[in-house]
Amino acid sequence: MNTREAVVERIRQLCRERNVTPNGISNIAAIPQGTVKSILNGESQNPGIVNIKKLCDGFDITLGEFFSTELFDGLEQEIK
Repeated sequence: MNTREAVVERIRQLCRERNVTPNGISNIAAIPQGTVKSILNGESQNPGIVNIKKLCDGFDITLGEFFSTELFDGLEQEIK
């Protein structure tokens, strides 16, 4: 799993935990539905920290809480 895939999985995980759809979180976070869809479908190679921050605000968590999971801790370094 790479970083982009981990971001997608984390967003899906948070949606499940909070019983909200991707369209629902896009409305709450004030991000266009197309942007969220693009991130979740892997079409966006870089979802951008601003969009991740908006999603965190929508989920009512901090950026630290978003990234502080085993999912991200277990990632291999991508720069070699």
